Amino acid sequence: MSYSLVIFDNDGVLVDSEPTAHRVMSGYLTELGYPTTLDESLHHFLGNAGRNVHRVIAERYGGSLPDDFATRCHERVFAAFRQGLAATPGAAEVLAELRRRGIRYCLASSSDHAWIELALDRAGLSGLLPRDVVFSAEDVGGTGKPAPDVFLHAAATLGVTPRDCLVVEDSPNGILAARAAGMDVLGYTALTPAERLIGAGATNVISSLSEILGHL
Repeated sequence: MSYSLVIFDNDGVLVDSEPTAHRVMSGYLTELGYPTTLDESLHHFLGNAGRNVHRVIAERYGGSLPDDFATRCHERVFAAFRQGLAATPGAAEVLAELRRRGIRYCLASSSDHAWIELALDRAGLSGLLPRDVVFSAEDVGGTGKPAPDVFLHAAATLGVTPRDCLVVEDSPNGILAARAAGMDVLGYTALTPAERLIGAGATNVISSLSEILGHL
């Protein structure tokens, strides 16, 4: 199928930020008395950490987190990001090739703009993703995935119908959001097993970003 717009998630798809963010989160939760491994953090919170962490802690431990947990966790994650991040393998090359072919692309993330901008800057991708093609849940009142709002907003802003969009996502919530938006979606298996992404509704799965080009 021919697509008019490729929509990328940011964390874990274009920027290899998830291990850093979840290492910080799992460490902070453990420090607060809720022992959490990196793998557990990735399993429970990948793609929806901000909305899910309070519920998971209540269910697993019968406890609660400080009111300022999100703010303090973000501060710690930002400090870690400033130490350096890398783009995911092939990200810069795929974006450059899409640009060369004249295929439009953008980024749509549940993270806020400050998070996205810092991650792209540290990963060296800012030049390939100008601000007018970067969309955040902040743009739709803070409604993140699995709601489809940020995907629909990105498509509408760029004048593309949902059926003409191809989304690239690495989390079940991202897959659910894309499908709810009426978009085809490639599940990127770098951090999530293929069966979880397929179970969430991925149209296809890829194990490397270069495979995207074969779906266009």
